[in-house]
Amino acid sequence: MSALEKSPETPEASGRTPLMTLNGVSQVFDTKAGPIRAVDGTNLSINPGEVLCLVGESGSGKTTAARMAAGLAKPSSGQVAFDGRDIWSMNRQDFTTFRRSVQYVHQDPYASLNPTRTIQQTLTAPLLKHGVVKSKKEAAVRAAELLTKVDLTPPENYLAKFPHQLSGGQRQRVAVARALTLDPKLIIADESTSMLDVSIRISVLAMLGRLRDDLGVGFLFITHDLAIAKYFGWNGKTAVMYLGRIVEFGPTPKIINAPTHPYTRALIDAIPEPDPDLTKTKGRESLRSLEIPSLAHLPPGCSFHPRCPLFEDGLCDGEVPELVEIRSGQSAACHVVARDGVPEKRPDEPGS
Repeated sequence: MSALEKSPETPEASGRTPLMTLNGVSQVFDTKAGPIRAVDGTNLSINPGEVLCLVGESGSGKTTAARMAAGLAKPSSGQVAFDGRDIWSMNRQDFTTFRRSVQYVHQDPYASLNPTRTIQQTLTAPLLKHGVVKSKKEAAVRAAELLTKVDLTPPENYLAKFPHQLSGGQRQRVAVARALTLDPKLIIADESTSMLDVSIRISVLAMLGRLRDDLGVGFLFITHDLAIAKYFGWNGKTAVMYLGRIVEFGPTPKIINAPTHPYTRALIDAIPEPDPDLTKTKGRESLRSLEIPSLAHLPPGCSFHPRCPLFEDGLCDGEVPELVEIRSGQSAACHVVARDGVPEKRPDEPGS
């Protein structure tokens, strides 16, 4: 069992059965360049009604992990469990129930909706297929209720329209409404606001937050932006992923306000500041390199060591660091931080 699973703030430690658990899951793709380990031994868990933000740069493995959690891709190794049961050991009926309980909201609202179906057809199709309603009339009523939940009102203005007649934000709200048709227990939102304008993004996040609170649905929220994770998942937890591995995990306020891993600190520094004076005086993590290593040729030891300001020759390029508890409820995978603790000053700050 990994250090993450033994953390006092994880459901396993408290005796609660998590809604979803990823136990040591890995995903390896065979390519012309050789095997690519997109996700490597990831451990995550989500409680009912909880928000878990999975954060990292593009190519870090977030979407691959999300697809495994949704049952859209089978892991090369490890286990994905829902309500304590391995989803790939379920019979067809139980797997169908699982797929109904876990819904996926894709990044691109322009491609995720069928352009040949009206909004009413998009929302009523799953209701009728899965027997949630008994008639087309009842399905139409339910579709209108779902549009109201996602703030598309009055619903009569949208039901007869096709996706190309809606804005990006409206389309993403329809995608969320579709995810709600089967009363899911968990919604996986994969960069679901990244393609929206900033003003629209905030309103969609507020809508998702209201649904989270009103319906008690859990969220696996995928984002490259820690500012978005802070806004949406402040009362939840955040896992930071780098090149297929979780490098830091803990309650979101601790990850945002007191990051321990150098990579997390660099992500925090990358968040734009509205105050230009604060931007000038803000201490920044001085990375050794801006180049991200290729998954086909990962560096030995800690995969972050070619960029890490805390790099120590013979230590960081030796063994892969384990995810260990650095502070109460907060874990990181860093040889130097595990040994010395978090540095009080960053390498480029005055007096360091």
